[in-house]
Amino acid sequence: MFDEKALEHIRAGKDKWEKTILGKTLSKAPERKAAFTSISGTPVERLYTPLDVQGLDYERDLGYPGQFPFTRGVQPTMYRGRYWTMRQYAGFGNARESNARFRYLLEQGQTGLSVAFDLPTQAGYDSDHPLSMGEVGKVGVAIDSLDDMKILFDGIPLDKVTTSMTINAPATVLLAMYLAIAEEQGVPFDKVGGTVQNDILKEIICRGQYIFPPKPSMRLTVDLIDYCFRNVPRWNPISISGYHIREAGSTAAQEMAFTIADGIAYVQACVDRGLAVDSFAPRLSFFFNAFTNVLEEVAKFRAGRRVWARIMKERFGAKDPRSMMMRYHVQTGGVTLTAQQPLNNIVRVALQAYAAALGGCQSLHTNSYDEALCLPTQQAVTVALRTQQIVAEESGATDTIDPLAGSYFVEAMTNKIEADIEEYIKKIDAMGGTLAAIEQGYVQKEIQDSAYRFQKEIETGERVYVGINKYTMEEPEPANLLKVDMKVGEIEAAKLKKLRAERDQARWKAALQRLREVSQSEENVMPAVIDAVKARATIGEICDVWREIFGEYRPKEFV
Repeated sequence: MFDEKALEHIRAGKDKWEKTILGKTLSKAPERKAAFTSISGTPVERLYTPLDVQGLDYERDLGYPGQFPFTRGVQPTMYRGRYWTMRQYAGFGNARESNARFRYLLEQGQTGLSVAFDLPTQAGYDSDHPLSMGEVGKVGVAIDSLDDMKILFDGIPLDKVTTSMTINAPATVLLAMYLAIAEEQGVPFDKVGGTVQNDILKEIICRGQYIFPPKPSMRLTVDLIDYCFRNVPRWNPISISGYHIREAGSTAAQEMAFTIADGIAYVQACVDRGLAVDSFAPRLSFFFNAFTNVLEEVAKFRAGRRVWARIMKERFGAKDPRSMMMRYHVQTGGVTLTAQQPLNNIVRVALQAYAAALGGCQSLHTNSYDEALCLPTQQAVTVALRTQQIVAEESGATDTIDPLAGSYFVEAMTNKIEADIEEYIKKIDAMGGTLAAIEQGYVQKEIQDSAYRFQKEIETGERVYVGINKYTMEEPEPANLLKVDMKVGEIEAAKLKKLRAERDQARWKAALQRLREVSQSEENVMPAVIDAVKARATIGEICDVWREIFGEYRPKEFV
């Protein structure tokens, strides 16, 4: 960007400034601390100049929005054309309660739905299973059968909204239910849009909601990807997720690196299946976190787009530009929220949403200020949605594309994170790929070490956390918290008993037998799963077929 003569002039000017102006100031008023770092621990220099971005080539490294390498965004007009999809992650209790929350959010201007499922649903258990006791409807909505799914989307036309579903091991089952409802509504599959998370690798790395061993889990994942690109072309069949990796304690660079490494594994699995990369890759999507350190987050998103584009082009030979686009949803940082002084979380979430907008997200969820205490209350979720709308309509972040491009600091941080991502991917490749790196405990150990560093910084006061280790105060006990009625488990169990008594037993039995046969072959399981849910097989019954065939995963213990 600058020739050597210009850089020499800048270098001389900086040296002079440091020896004169800066030196005099520091002798009278030292800086607040000896070293400054980002929230990920990356050193932050006092001043950034063109000297810190030597070698940056505009055409090669930045380019233009909607063009390779997509550093500046995946769409030519970005938010000047339309805003990101505004979602609020919602779901609690039973399907009827969650449907009411969905309708309320849509009335308030939300533009897409995002479904939270309870832990039994995520683990592939019915609400009346012994392991479901006390967990039904607590952290999401309980969905046992197609009947529950119909209630969840009652009055919501599936050709008018897009739906994101945070479900992984049983993703095929929940999508099958969704498609069956669309069919009942008369909505063709090619009009159905949304995303299913379907990312089992990150569950094994850090979140723990896996069911089956890695190999059959990957088979189910690829089956769903294969089915969707052939039959549900507007559906994103996987959301490769860094969000939970960051929640577990990773740095920004680790979040992006390990997510991209997972993405490489999924693409390779699809290619190994015989799928042409440009047939499925345009519908791959990603899911990332946004922390409060705005500039580091923006750099992370820009670096990730650049690395993914080059991997898809150079490693996998993608020709379609859409295959090289890193399209992603962002959720603000859940672990950044504090139970102490919860109203402070409104400011944290606003900064995180601003970072997501400046970084070029396609979809966004803003956490509610009371989530460290309870499921979001209606007031809190309204404030969270209004936060997105204020950022979109009032902040100016959406008026121009990639507004921080050219900032010496942001470009230097983008380059640094890009280099860190590439170094991690090189190490993972040398281990034999993502699954091998996970089996060796490498990825988990890297995340644990970063989490430990950050926690020590909080405990020692090296890193300030407002309301936690500085600016603390006495507070009254929180009031008006949302609580799920614990009778929901009994109600769901009674519904299941009635369902099992009234369904067509011959059809149900035949559908599960067909699923068993298909699952033991190389045939795609999705059509058989759709038939099973239409026959009123429950999520637990379908997953039990797979438990019988595939077994259950028990991870190794790493020291």
